[in-house]
Parts: sequence; structure tokens; C-alpha cells
Amino acid sequence: MDFILGIIKESYFLLSKMAIYLIFGFLFAGILHVFIKKNFIAKHLGKHNFTSVIKAALLGIPIPICSCGVIPAALSLRKEGASKSAVLSFLISTPTSGVDSILATYSLLGGFFTFFRVLASFIAGTFAGFLGTIFLNEEPIKAENNQEDCKLCENHTPETNHSILEKIQAVFHYAFVVLLKDIGKWLLIGTLIGGTISFLVPAQFINTHLSSGWQSMFLMLLVSIPMYVCATGSIPIAAALLLKGISPGAAFVFLLAGPATNSVTITVISKELGKKTTALYLISIIICSLGLGFILNQAWTFFEMKPLSQLIHHHASLIPFWLESLSAIFLLTLTCFHVFKPLLSHKKKKCCEEH
Repeated sequence: MDFILGIIKESYFLLSKMAIYLIFGFLFAGILHVFIKKNFIAKHLGKHNFTSVIKAALLGIPIPICSCGVIPAALSLRKEGASKSAVLSFLISTPTSGVDSILATYSLLGGFFTFFRVLASFIAGTFAGFLGTIFLNEEPIKAENNQEDCKLCENHTPETNHSILEKIQAVFHYAFVVLLKDIGKWLLIGTLIGGTISFLVPAQFINTHLSSGWQSMFLMLLVSIPMYVCATGSIPIAAALLLKGISPGAAFVFLLAGPATNSVTITVISKELGKKTTALYLISIIICSLGLGFILNQAWTFFEMKPLSQLIHHHASLIPFWLESLSAIFLLTLTCFHVFKPLLSHKKKKCCEEH
């Protein structure tokens, strides 16, 4: 019983940390769906080439969405006509950067680390997209010049004008009904997997086993991939590790691999985009994390740079506890409703047929 309660507790903690970012991601996806025309996405991100990959990486860098919040946004781009290679690029460049994390990185780790992190996000995203253009067979999506189907109504005519209120309602409907219904089950499964890993891996594991060199980067990679941590929340952890003597490269691996993916992201991507795309996604993160981490170590030594004395060990959460809790309850309630409603309806229908 303690084992089960421990997993449930860690899973809820995981969900509470993700919830507000997921909600933002769903809303962003709804805005993309309603306000950006399908032809625009297909024109700029729909081609199966390197140009679409670069555009997707540049689009993702400034957007402050975490590895879970990027899921609905990326799936929305895919549904709107973006190629898989462009989606791969967006999936990696978006959660590893963001306006908020860029400023936070500068405040804690300085300008050099900030520049390297932003550059690494772009490199990792474009590298993943480049692999996608090589190994994923996909026909280019061409933008059509004819009138598109209306996203707000079925019987749309050129004379039909939708009010801003109708568009806002459509954003929320797409975000919290259509998309959440599509990935709700996999979101719950991934959260439980992440909670199990968090419960079984001791908190002191990282500080005990991560000393320096390739070993520290490999171990950090193994810990970071299934773990949920946002781009901003990962910064003080990396700063504390740097102060304790871990190599800059190992800290960087955590900053890239941690926000780039987690058990939830892997689960949903595998279901929605396929196992081959998921494999390229993970391979790109592994290669770029280790390779760029090694380069950072060499640069750190070459320029004789040291961790800044102003690095801090801890800082208060950017999201208030009450907001985390409300967001988690809101998201969990909606997700459970979409997941279990079909099961209850099927059971009720079966009982009615038997009687």
C-alpha cells in the first residue's frame, strides 16, 4: 500500500508541476488552430526539406512551452499541415528554450552559458529535423489556393463572419475538448510512469554518482530523459550541480535532455507520430546532449571559465502552490472525464441492452 501511495503521490506532484504549462500549451494549440490558416502552416512547415526544419526550430526557440506543453502545440502543427521533420525540430527547440528561460539562464549562469544554450537548442532541433528528412518517407504537403473549410462551423459561406467571442470559444473547445480527448489517456499513462520513476530513484542519486567526464554526462542523460523538468526550473538545479563540482558539460546535458523530453512526451509522440519518429527524436537528443556537452567542457577549459560566485543553490518556485494545485485539479478532472466517459457510456449502453 505504501508503494502504491508513493507512486500516486509522486505522479500527482509531477502533474502539478506540469499542469499550468500543459494548459498553456493546449491554449496555444487552440490559438494556432483557430487563427492560423492551414495553408500558412503547409506553406512554411509542410515541405519535407531542411528549410521547413530551420523555420520550425526558429519558431520554437522563443516560445515559453515545456516538454509537456509542447505536445499539444506540436500535434496541432502536424494536423495543420506541418511535416514530421518540422514537427521533430519544433518538439526539441521549443521546450529547451523560451524567453523566460533565456533570461533566467543569463541571471544565474551568465552570458556565455546562455548563448551556448540557445545555440544548442537550435542545433538540436535542426539536427532532429535533418534526420527526419533523411529517414522519414513523407510527401510534401502543398498549400492549396482554394478556400479552406471553416474551423468554427460546418455551413460556412464567404459572407459568414464570426465574432471574437465565437473564436475564443472555439480556441477553448479545440484545446480542452478535441485535443485533450485525443491524448488524455496517454497523458495519464505517461504521468504514472514518470511518478513511478520519481518514486524509485533516490533524490541523492545525482549528487552521489555524477562526478565528472563522460560518466557524469551519461548518467545525467539516463536520469534526465524520463524526468519532467521545465527549461526554467532546470536552471537552479544545474547551477547547484555546477557549484558542487559537476562538469559544465554534464550540467548542460541536464539542461538539454531534461526539458526536451520525459516519459509523458515519449508516450504521446510514440502514439501520435509513430515509433520511428520517436526513435529519431530520442537519438537526436542523446547525440546532441553528449556531443554539445563535450564541446562545452572543452570550451570551458579553453577559455578558463569557472562557475560564477553568484550562482544560487535554491530559489522559490515561479508558480504559486495554489495555482499549481488548481491547475492540476482542473486538468486531471477534464482528462479523467474524457478518458472514462466513453467507458461509462459503453457500460451503460451494455446494461440497457441486457435489460
